[in-house]
Amino acid sequence: MVWEPYLGKDYPFDRNRNAPGPGSEGFNLLDTNGDGTWNGSDKAYEPYYPGDDAVDWVGLTAYHDDTAGGAAVNTVPRAGELQEMLTASGGESFYGTYAAGRDKPFMLQTSAFYSPSSGGAAEAEIKNGWWDQVLGVAGSADFALTGAVVWDERTSTRDTGVASIDWRLTGNAGIADAAHSRLEEAPIVTGPVTDVSSGPGFVRSNTLSGAAAWTVGAALIILLVALWQLPARLGAVTAWGYSDPSSRDSRVDLLRGLAIVFVVVNHLGMVSLFQLLTQEAVGFVSGAELFVLFSGLVVGMVYGPRAKNDFGTVVDLTSRRAGKLYVTALVVLVGVFLMSLLPAFRTDALTTFVDQGTGGAGHEGAGRTYDLYAGMETLFQFPVPAQVLPAILLLQFGPWQFNVMGLYVVLLLASPLILAALNRGKAVWVLAASLAVYAVGTVTRFRLLPSQFEDSFPLLVWQVLFVIGLAAGFHRRSIVARLSSHTGVVVACTALAFAFAFVSWGNPYLANGYDVRLAIIPDTAYRAMYDLFFGRTYLAPGRLLNVLVLVVAAYAFLTAYWKPVQRALGWFLVPLGRATLYVFIMHVVLIAVIANIPALQQENILINTLAYAVVLGILWAMVRTRFLFKIIPT
Repeated sequence: MVWEPYLGKDYPFDRNRNAPGPGSEGFNLLDTNGDGTWNGSDKAYEPYYPGDDAVDWVGLTAYHDDTAGGAAVNTVPRAGELQEMLTASGGESFYGTYAAGRDKPFMLQTSAFYSPSSGGAAEAEIKNGWWDQVLGVAGSADFALTGAVVWDERTSTRDTGVASIDWRLTGNAGIADAAHSRLEEAPIVTGPVTDVSSGPGFVRSNTLSGAAAWTVGAALIILLVALWQLPARLGAVTAWGYSDPSSRDSRVDLLRGLAIVFVVVNHLGMVSLFQLLTQEAVGFVSGAELFVLFSGLVVGMVYGPRAKNDFGTVVDLTSRRAGKLYVTALVVLVGVFLMSLLPAFRTDALTTFVDQGTGGAGHEGAGRTYDLYAGMETLFQFPVPAQVLPAILLLQFGPWQFNVMGLYVVLLLASPLILAALNRGKAVWVLAASLAVYAVGTVTRFRLLPSQFEDSFPLLVWQVLFVIGLAAGFHRRSIVARLSSHTGVVVACTALAFAFAFVSWGNPYLANGYDVRLAIIPDTAYRAMYDLFFGRTYLAPGRLLNVLVLVVAAYAFLTAYWKPVQRALGWFLVPLGRATLYVFIMHVVLIAVIANIPALQQENILINTLAYAVVLGILWAMVRTRFLFKIIPT
């Protein structure tokens, strides 16, 4: 148990309206010098110490921060500033009284203020100067009980709503390298908090390598190929093949339902058995790629036939739908913010995002925590800062689980123009232009909009999936007819899909202690290959190809095996697939609920798996009963 107060430099800080008044027992405890007043001459820590029996470690939160009244000030640390904080702030020596005086290990939490837009001293000068003082204290015999140092790795805002404070030591590669060099030179012995097995000879217990991995992989591929050929060999095509009396294509609905299940499972983020199938286990594909592709496919199927003779109506309908979805996005954005103001309701799962190292910031961003609503609290100031309302309207805030909605709104608005070009027989030109824009976006990483979705779903890049889906939906019947007569293409796509799935089972980025992976490719080589060909945020070429061949193979598989699949899974997935937007919206509410159930935060695989089943069951029941369908888009 660590007792860690904040630096008492400006103690007693701003008074709470319910602070104990003179003459009360609480006031007498705070008035440590007994002079009848509670002010900076009183000890800042003593009244709050819970007792030696309750404290194992003592810690102090002490930042280099010379800001006054909220004004951003970049200053170089004064010589001996940190040592002074530890020994002569708050009316007593914190280290001397609570660490050395009680013989308890000491932990320092610290960082250095830097505002990129405020001028003054340079970031490197500030942070390296403060890091030197931190290392000096940690390695000094005068502070020999120092057992841990925590540097606050985050960005934040202050008052104005401008995201202007960067506390990180590792946000700049040059500063990080310099800090690492200083650490290696310092007389400090460092080590992991817990022992971690590593090294070239280390193999996780849940990893199959060598001949075992190849044997399992080959057996699975043989099984899948045999399953694929079974209907043709047994003459069961007629009995098992696809037939649907409705005008919809239920194969597409089932695949959309599968995609939205992937999205829900991965966004809830609980450790469970569901991750075995949803986290890139069927190839280098996540629910997001399938969601965007099928969104375009459905728009092409629904509005494509009307584009030729009723183009004005298509523009009107798509614009209205985009407007409704935009309003929905604003409602979710503001609703989550209002929920975050409830003192007893946890919303961190929606209002913050922890970088996994696979996004736009690269591996260097792994572990960073982003406040997705930084600055929105100034909405309650008067006057409201000028930049806040435009930021809300441009969807610069919002839960990360919902930000793809902004991408969909923009693409939906552009869809009539694409449909018009397809109607004129310009499919080749449309696809060529989309691929060119994709290439430009991948290379330049240029952002068209300041909206939050551009961080995870860059518009110039992700539009390619929507446009391909749009073109496929527009020409669906002719494409299906051609694939039916050119089975070699289907076989090739199926083979590639199997190969991608087989390779994806060896992904070291997803090795999490409970799933089985095949360590056929060395981790270093695998990571390099993954980053180059299968990166997610900028849709690396291998990932884009994987998405397309997987959809073709899955669609062909459902065509051959529709009836058994429909009986096994169709009753559940098809309804979800026909209301994907509704499910996508409602899952945000369920994420908030799950985050407030303590039993589901313990990483118990079986309990969490059961919870996933309940959540998916609730969503299915809501769809079947058409709960709030008149209000929420489907």
